[in-house]
Amino acid sequence: MLRLAMVLMLSLTVCPAASAQPPSARIGPFVVDLRATFPNFPTTVPLANSRGIGSTDLPGLGLGVNVGAHLYLVRWRGITFGIGGEVMAARAHSTPATPGGQAITERYTSIAPQLSLNFGGKRGWSYLSGGIGPSTWSIVPDGSAPLAVDEERLKTINYGGGARWFAKEHVAFTFDVRFYAINPSTPQLAFPSSPRTTLLIVGAGVSIR
Repeated sequence: MLRLAMVLMLSLTVCPAASAQPPSARIGPFVVDLRATFPNFPTTVPLANSRGIGSTDLPGLGLGVNVGAHLYLVRWRGITFGIGGEVMAARAHSTPATPGGQAITERYTSIAPQLSLNFGGKRGWSYLSGGIGPSTWSIVPDGSAPLAVDEERLKTINYGGGARWFAKEHVAFTFDVRFYAINPSTPQLAFPSSPRTTLLIVGAGVSIR
């Protein structure tokens, strides 16, 4: 709830000009997003134990891309309801932190439909959105084969918010702050399951309509 409240406050304050737009300047009818993303992968001992590696070898910060599309259907009392979806892929790589350590490549992918609440008008708006879909989380030492856990589809709830500003008629700057609540994995071989994790991913890029 604290994370959701923070996103709500941010998304409603970053686009103050949107509330001053006339009612006729409606959001939509659709938008396509392309963002660079910056995931903050955890480096915890339980996560490392699920792969039989050292926590100091986990990469941490990574880089990725997010592609999304949204259709805006209904406006009610200043709120525009939208439906769409996103595909997100991110990667991080580490070099051995200590003698005898391992270089690790970490990949995360997520595909999910989304519902959104949008506040503002045609020139710019803020939003809250969320959805449920599968994700895969691969953490593999360089030169090693992936384990079954690295290919398992994990139920994931994503939620967050952001804003879009249309400096031009069809092109906008956009940013997004999103949390991915990832279910634990299934225990594999001698390794325990990966822990239930909430992954923070921040993104920025362009929107086209």
